[in-house]
Amino acid sequence: MTTTTSTNSSTTADIYAAINAANTASGSSSSTSSSSSTTKDSTATSQASFLKLLTTQLQNQDPMNPTDNAELTSQIAQINTASGMEKLNTTMNTLLSGYKSSESLQAASALLGHSVLVKGDQLNLSSGMAVGGFTLEEAADKVVISILDSSGKEVASETMSKQDAGSHDFVWNGLSTDGTTAKDGTYTMKITATAGKDTIKSSALEMATVTSVINSDSGASIDAGRFSKLALTDVVRIL
Repeated sequence: MTTTTSTNSSTTADIYAAINAANTASGSSSSTSSSSSTTKDSTATSQASFLKLLTTQLQNQDPMNPTDNAELTSQIAQINTASGMEKLNTTMNTLLSGYKSSESLQAASALLGHSVLVKGDQLNLSSGMAVGGFTLEEAADKVVISILDSSGKEVASETMSKQDAGSHDFVWNGLSTDGTTAKDGTYTMKITATAGKDTIKSSALEMATVTSVINSDSGASIDAGRFSKLALTDVVRIL
């Protein structure tokens, strides 16, 4: 009789260990969606172990001192709670993923036909006008935009004073340094920004027109000018 009671107590401890493992697995699934498959397998394994241990406990319990019904009900409720939480987490992750995908696609579609500024150093002159831009990591006292032809020779230069940190756009009227009008075509930009004697980190921005939207499992992307499959985060400014 003493041996039977000892087995009964040990099995109950094992069941609680299985329940705790299931609860831990369920909790971890809510912290990251990438591990949901592994967590699901862990929960399923815990449930199988729970049922096996519960059956063993019932088979080996002391007939004179059977397991309390309230204890069994509590154990079953805990394992069901863990399973329910896992299913709820999976459902919420699916809904959230679908919502983000839809939101991203709508935002990308709204850009169709619009001109945007993205990182790039090309400046396209057409009918005596070209639009470009630049970003500054810090405020600058002076920003010099050097416009170069295909051979690398400076054709024109634009100077802007007192520019805040962030993104900015500018328009080149096509006039070269000698006062003549430059030929339509593709030029390159070089940005030099300074604050006193310090050089400010900067990047050139190229104008492009959004021509198409691509939707995939990884989210929406856009084609713009010579750029393909740009993420929405690559769009620095909408003109």
